[in-house]
Amino acid sequence: MNFMETKIRKIDKNQIDEKIIEEAGALLREGKLVAFPTETVYGLGADALQEEAARKTYEAKGRPSDNPLIVHIADYEDLKKIAVNIPPETDMLAAHFWPGPLTMIFEKSDVVPYGTTGGLDTVAVRMPVDPVAQALIRAAGGFVSAPSANTSGRPSPTTAQHVEEDLSGKIDMILDGGTVDIGLESTILDMTVSPPMILRPGAITAEMFEKVIGPVDVDKTLLSEDSTQAPKAPGMKYRHYAPKAKLIIVEGDLREEILAIRQIAYEADRKGQPIGIIATSETVPFYNHGIVKNIGTRENEKTIARNLYSVLREFDDENVDTIYSESFAVQGIGTAIMNRLEKAAGHLRIPASEIVKLQKYRKVTFVSGTDSARGPMAAELLRHCDLKQEYVINSRGIVVLFPEPANQKAEAIMKSAQMTLADHSSLQFDGEDIQEDTLVLTIDESQKEKILSEYGEQDNVFTLNEFIGDDTEIPDPYGKPLTAYGECLEVLDKLIKKLADKLNSLMEEEK
Repeated sequence: MNFMETKIRKIDKNQIDEKIIEEAGALLREGKLVAFPTETVYGLGADALQEEAARKTYEAKGRPSDNPLIVHIADYEDLKKIAVNIPPETDMLAAHFWPGPLTMIFEKSDVVPYGTTGGLDTVAVRMPVDPVAQALIRAAGGFVSAPSANTSGRPSPTTAQHVEEDLSGKIDMILDGGTVDIGLESTILDMTVSPPMILRPGAITAEMFEKVIGPVDVDKTLLSEDSTQAPKAPGMKYRHYAPKAKLIIVEGDLREEILAIRQIAYEADRKGQPIGIIATSETVPFYNHGIVKNIGTRENEKTIARNLYSVLREFDDENVDTIYSESFAVQGIGTAIMNRLEKAAGHLRIPASEIVKLQKYRKVTFVSGTDSARGPMAAELLRHCDLKQEYVINSRGIVVLFPEPANQKAEAIMKSAQMTLADHSSLQFDGEDIQEDTLVLTIDESQKEKILSEYGEQDNVFTLNEFIGDDTEIPDPYGKPLTAYGECLEVLDKLIKKLADKLNSLMEEEK
């Protein structure tokens, strides 16, 4: 393809510059290509009634030519010029959802070239709500074909910068109208069947359609890669929206997903291979490893839809080979979000439960008398071990009247070993510390007996010696000189290394 200069024109939808619109409209009438904003994503505009313009669109995007283009109109009356046998429900749907993020498929009229419809006898039609899009369509003659303005297969563009990254030098103009509102492509509804069928989910959901026209069907093959038929819906046959890195969806309940992704990220970090993580406002704080990006809030999934493609593109600038994403409920706009994620991932997904079940314990709590020396020392030693799993490691005391820092001699001896207890503050052991996934290790037998007498029999409470099968006594240095703390550290160091080996072997046994 010949390289050309791509003009970029800033345009404000609240105060549209008619000269810029006329310039862009003239380019389209000449059979040239202009990218422009809609409320869903940026579209790559061409004159829908010129076969040669369609060819240029496919060439610029690297798009398969059997992949239909959506024809955009600005006036409802224009639908009758490009579609025939329009069913009666169309008026009701248009009254409720046009202009807006809805594409309807009809039998095409003879004026629409097969180049635009991907060789099909049907035409996909949408009326965008964005004022820039509407003005451009009218200036271009009323019929503008516009797939997403990106290289085929890449995440769809939600800003003019995304368009520039993919298509600069391949198209004539980009109208920069800022960031789009919705961020996911329109819902596609096939009106050539009865009842109408959703071929691509979007911001307008099945529930919304049913309030207007009654039952609609949903294409059950939306998330399937097996179909060999020519697609009726633009884009549904091909892998789409993909970042450069491999994307994998982790599926389960949200707690399982977080635990699974945490473990995957921890293992990758141990190997020096950071991964990408797609998280939400609610879950970002739970991840300690990997490159984490916030896609939006689960309280308002519209924010997730708006950010999805930009987050996928951001990962292209990060040095990661694999991205792991949490999943989202398949209801409302979540259906559209999961549809796009599935396509971007090439349907790669793993069940969170398969990873979580490998983790017998997720937390290790050491218990000593006052939580000021031996317990905190043991916890800090374990944090410095090479563990195959990420654990929450802490310490508690049987008798803690009020929080206080670690014993000064314990801190001094840990510093000499390049470790620190500077951030430690003693805490009282209580019932909240006995969870099913917590390994409770007491320094002495007396602390274990105290816990069992207070909370009943527990199958996850052991002395440290008992758990690792080593009867070396752990000396209590309290009230003794610094050398006693050094001797205590030596003993603890050997025992904690055995503990790390035991924990790692447990992980292998579960596998």
